Amino acid sequence: MIYYKKLKPIQAITFDLDDTLYENTSVIVKAERSLIEFMHAQYPVTKHLNKTFWRTQQKAHILANPAIKNDIGELRRLSLESGFSALGLVGDALDTATTKSFEHFYFQRSNFTLNRNIHSLLKDLAERLPLVAITNGNVDLKQIGLDEYFCRSFKANITLPMKPHKAMFDAAQSYLNIPHENILHVGDSLSKDVYGALKAGYQAAWYAEDRSMYIRNERLQILPHVQLSQLSQLLDLI
Repeated sequence: MIYYKKLKPIQAITFDLDDTLYENTSVIVKAERSLIEFMHAQYPVTKHLNKTFWRTQQKAHILANPAIKNDIGELRRLSLESGFSALGLVGDALDTATTKSFEHFYFQRSNFTLNRNIHSLLKDLAERLPLVAITNGNVDLKQIGLDEYFCRSFKANITLPMKPHKAMFDAAQSYLNIPHENILHVGDSLSKDVYGALKAGYQAAWYAEDRSMYIRNERLQILPHVQLSQLSQLLDLI
């Protein structure tokens, strides 16, 4: 553990999810591959398509409405809908293909098991102070078995833009009714989690599950209060 700034008393902890509590890139790659296979099997009209087609749909929606990039779930649903529409599906067939494909991806996106140590840690922490999830992603906390540890979760959307925007941090602080400076945010991204938390008045702890933590290799805008070498060190801070 490396301290960069003096910590004030911690009365609550907010957590990023993806790449903080678990490695997320391989999960998304697997889920996207599964979605393509599902669509090829269920909707043969998609067999000649690859990821480029669906990426083009996403880009078109972002160009039409830049704010939609803050809601990756809705962006994916809209991209599936416009893609199937371009392939000639209409009416109920279009609605069904869009819904089933989105539901398949969303299930696969959360279809993984976390290390038991994460469950044990979050249980211990939740017994001592309130925990809130703040994520730019859309993992299903119930499906991955973490919902019982968090008293509230905030997912980025059009009205609550992605970190480092302060909207979700402010929403969490309002819910907790605890001073900003007594909330510790834990996340893997120095540019989104740490920078966003500090700009919102939080304290910040940096921890990345998906990579080696060499701060000189990171895009650094501002130092966190503390750098963790393992998440269990949070127990030493409270």
